[in-house]
Amino acid sequence: MRLKPWLALVAAILAGCGMARAAEMRVTLLGTGTPTPRLSSFSASTLVEAGPEKLIFDLGRGSTIRLFQKNIPIGAITAHFITHLHSDHLVGLPDMWLTGWIGTPYGSRKTPMVIFGPKGTVAMTENLTKAFSEDIRIRVDDEDYPPSGVAFAAKDIEPGPVYEKNGVKVTAIEVNHGEKIKPSFGYVVEYDGKKVVLSGDTKPDERVAKAAEGADLLIHEVAVIDPDLFKAYPNYRAIENHHTSPEEAGKMFAEAKPKLAVYSHIVFASQPPTQDVPEDVLLKRTRTTYQGPLVIGHDLMSFVITAKVEGFAPDGTAMN
Repeated sequence: MRLKPWLALVAAILAGCGMARAAEMRVTLLGTGTPTPRLSSFSASTLVEAGPEKLIFDLGRGSTIRLFQKNIPIGAITAHFITHLHSDHLVGLPDMWLTGWIGTPYGSRKTPMVIFGPKGTVAMTENLTKAFSEDIRIRVDDEDYPPSGVAFAAKDIEPGPVYEKNGVKVTAIEVNHGEKIKPSFGYVVEYDGKKVVLSGDTKPDERVAKAAEGADLLIHEVAVIDPDLFKAYPNYRAIENHHTSPEEAGKMFAEAKPKLAVYSHIVFASQPPTQDVPEDVLLKRTRTTYQGPLVIGHDLMSFVITAKVEGFAPDGTAMN
């Protein structure tokens, strides 16, 4: 009879251990690229999994394909967050919305698509609904899909807390992507004492460094543009002025001191265009200002956050 309390205690301890394991955060880079139509790097999109929550930040080209590769149903995403309204962060939205509604193992959304973003997000979802009204009518009539699954639950947000559910808190921080691109957001995701910061598209911004102080993971954009391009394509000067150089990013990392810094949304432009980003140049320039832990992101890389941060290559093997 005296064993029963001890057995209950052991069961409680084991259950607690299970809870600790369940409290991990997992971050997957779905798209690390830009508008450049590189096969190896789709445009911006990041998945954060915490407890039962599956959150996507930006919906760039091919984000649905990357989810399919990870065996994650498109219709199972809990909430979607947009940093700003540039096309390379949004072109995957109609695909995520409509394909996630189709009655398949990879779709079957039955409730409205939850989406947060800067001013203009609600209007965009309203206009998408009009643009695809005939497709929606046909699928409701012909395939009997629930209209609720193709509805939007969209909200134009301001800086500050924007989402809190199942112990997961998402906070929007305004960042400086240029005078004419306002508002533009980065995001902080917190869960069980862990913190992930996504810079969004930004010039060097002290607000990002402050938000990322002591973060487990800081995912930051970076830009390297060949000066020769400025002559033939003057617009590249404006593009460069809207982003962060490797040296500037290194200073941010050194100030914030995250457990791990990761480059994503890597703006690399050269003449002639290259299929792959030359990582040695990016790394060498960053190391002039930062010597800490750093990973140059690739599509389908993932990071598991427990008491430490572990990185996994696109094929699932652990990274040193």
